[in-house]
Amino acid sequence: MSNNGYFAAGDRIQLTDPKGKLYSFTITPGKEWHTHKGWIVHDELIGLPEGSVLSTSGGLKFTAFKPLLGDYVLSMPRGATIVYPKDAAMILGVADIFPGARVLEAGVGSGALTISLVRAVGESGRVHSVERREEFADNAVANIEHYFSGRPAQWTYAIGSLQDQEITDVYDRVILDMLAPWECVDFAANVLRPGGVFLAYVATTTQLSATAEALKSDGRFTEPESSETIVRGWHHEGLAVRPQQRMIGHTGFLIISRRMAPGVEVLARRRRPAKGAYGVAEE
Repeated sequence: MSNNGYFAAGDRIQLTDPKGKLYSFTITPGKEWHTHKGWIVHDELIGLPEGSVLSTSGGLKFTAFKPLLGDYVLSMPRGATIVYPKDAAMILGVADIFPGARVLEAGVGSGALTISLVRAVGESGRVHSVERREEFADNAVANIEHYFSGRPAQWTYAIGSLQDQEITDVYDRVILDMLAPWECVDFAANVLRPGGVFLAYVATTTQLSATAEALKSDGRFTEPESSETIVRGWHHEGLAVRPQQRMIGHTGFLIISRRMAPGVEVLARRRRPAKGAYGVAEE
């Protein structure tokens, strides 16, 4: 996808009507995009700047932009549930995904988070993704290659379970989006550098608890921290400012921890556990 502010053949274009409804398609020479009120010729879009207002042959008007990353991942074909943009943004931030980082990702799904990781590490970084299901991997590869107009040089992937991979490289970050990330804590500890970040994205409190306890019992990670991100939009029309009726609520939890230096014991947290936190003691 070109990034010079002008539309070119092969670019994804996003049209917004006056009611705010979105439409998206790829600019393909020789094609037309049809609506209930006329059509738009693709060839006439090439060379136009973003932010143009387009009219169909029947006079229906749209504002035209290239889709933002969040728009792209929400509209791309899904083989599995995606990591929503609000969570992907938090993952990049709290896991400190930096240019040049070496990232191991497991659980590619539809490729939404992978695209964000590949963009964040830049050409000097590296992202290696592992996906158990081949059909998910095929769909993710298509989405990633479509977004980057080809396969990014800094991205590789493998099909299979993470625990079965023979990985000898050392990574700065391990990012897991899977059903049982607690089963991969030992694997992550073995491939992370000292100070490296472990982050898991899970959907339920049961998964969150199991992952937290696995990190604590492993002994090579700091005390894990967990969070969720809830986004609420606002409506503003003059002095009428109020929360929108619909919001993006719970989508998942993030749990994060850092790799201790080899042979260094984790300092115990001085706090009293909540009553009943570990079950009822037998008398």
